[in-house]
Amino acid sequence: MTEQPVQPQTVLAVPVPPARSLGLAGAVNARDLGGYRTADGRVLRHGVALRSDGLHRLQEADGALLGALGVRHVVDLRSLEEVRDAGPDLMPGLAVAVLPLDGGDPLVLPGVDPDSPTLHHLPVHARELDIAAVLRRTVAECDPVAARAELGDGGAARMMIGLYRWFVTDRVARERFATVLRLLAEPAAPPVLFHCTAGKDRTGWMAALLLTALGVDRETVLADYLETNVRVGALVDTLVASYGTRGLMAEPELLRPIFTADRSYLEAAFEEVEVGWADFHDFWRTGLGLDDAVLAGLRKNLLEDLA
Repeated sequence: MTEQPVQPQTVLAVPVPPARSLGLAGAVNARDLGGYRTADGRVLRHGVALRSDGLHRLQEADGALLGALGVRHVVDLRSLEEVRDAGPDLMPGLAVAVLPLDGGDPLVLPGVDPDSPTLHHLPVHARELDIAAVLRRTVAECDPVAARAELGDGGAARMMIGLYRWFVTDRVARERFATVLRLLAEPAAPPVLFHCTAGKDRTGWMAALLLTALGVDRETVLADYLETNVRVGALVDTLVASYGTRGLMAEPELLRPIFTADRSYLEAAFEEVEVGWADFHDFWRTGLGLDDAVLAGLRKNLLEDLA
């Protein structure tokens, strides 16, 4: 019998344990996916699959915390421009990538010593749905009429939904997410930490793919995704307000749908899977190009029996 991802369930079978914060002062959305239960009665091990926002603001104490976790691989899903604008990941022992002027090919850099984590730069960048570019343009133009035309009346939410659908329909994006899943399935690869800038969109879909493949029910997957709003809600309030107090936008609330996680966004990605493929197993095989060996590796590396 071949391995198959357990099909998503519509009923929440068990209470959702609170998402485990990694306690990083410079990456408040960093958390452990451990503790989620699967449909076959197993549980995701703690400390093996970690999701985060950008690591470019890490403080010295944060490095010590990550070092204690024994992270072996760091996957950066940010675009070249995002890395240049915000800066590289600051995790101790992580090599600093010398990025090309253009392009966006994957880059793998061993750590500075044999015990340091390997950096995987896997940019997932939708040029036609570049949210960062929209923000820059909105601020630069400082035109309230143009901002409302683009972001008002549900425009910002539609933009986000389009981005999540792109995660599924774009071949290169699918390849990048599949690469992370392959890495997590490699013997002795975990702990693996994957992140983007906010730890919300690309990271959120990456986590949703992983949890779904392992047999975590859909409502739990959505709850994990929406946990971002708990982690960064206060920061989002401050950020949105700052666009007004600094005179950058007349209606800063237009930006809130971009900065928050919304159930409809993640559901749009899953809807796109259902439109293009017979089921999640079909998407796993022909959409992501993954086989039974990868799924078996994920289950071996990440799951354990309940005590």
